[in-house]
Amino acid sequence: MGLMPMAFGRRNAEWRVEVGTEETTAVLDPAGTPTNRALFVCAHGAGGHMADRGMLALTELFCSRGMDVVRFNFLYREQGSSRPDAMPRLKECISAVALRARREVTPDLLIIGGRSMGGRAASMLAADGFPCDGLLLLAYPLHPAGQPEKLRDAHLAHIKVPVLCLNGTRDSLCRRDLMERALSGLSGAWSMHWLEAADHGFHVLKTSGRSDSDVLEEIGQVSRDWESALVHGTRQ
Repeated sequence: MGLMPMAFGRRNAEWRVEVGTEETTAVLDPAGTPTNRALFVCAHGAGGHMADRGMLALTELFCSRGMDVVRFNFLYREQGSSRPDAMPRLKECISAVALRARREVTPDLLIIGGRSMGGRAASMLAADGFPCDGLLLLAYPLHPAGQPEKLRDAHLAHIKVPVLCLNGTRDSLCRRDLMERALSGLSGAWSMHWLEAADHGFHVLKTSGRSDSDVLEEIGQVSRDWESALVHGTRQ
């Protein structure tokens, strides 16, 4: 998949973003309908980058439903490494990109989040009080694969903005019973949506009776409904 096509004269924009003493690349993909209401700063997963297949598919999905998307490389990916940065550096990168995006686009709503590790870093940034209007998490990695005892949930109670979290029921990094237990004491600002038969990469087995396209369509619809509720000042 390529970038979203131009819509009503709006063009994809590429920025060089300063992150401390370094720089990374960010790309703005405009929504198909230029409402300028919501902007999603979407971070990639540990093994991905801003132009991997999964990121492009999600970008196209969200843009087609009226949301501007900014995707970017974490510094380690920008520098050609496959070894993720430490969490403070990941958070610093998201913060720098999100602040630049806010200045460039001036959206009504700024949503941060992303896939797997990127979403986790965004959630920790939100827990620190970073000014945003919502948090969109895709395949949140509650624990390492095969290590459900190592939960990554200590900061979740400190997130004060509305959250939409989408995970597959076959996600090896997010056991459903453990996630539901972690969220049981949290406020109503959390919306948890389970994608039936999907794994960590949002893929399904042929025997499930579903396709990967079905899963993407579900992600798009649920995300659009949640974003619409934010725009209108309500929560699901």
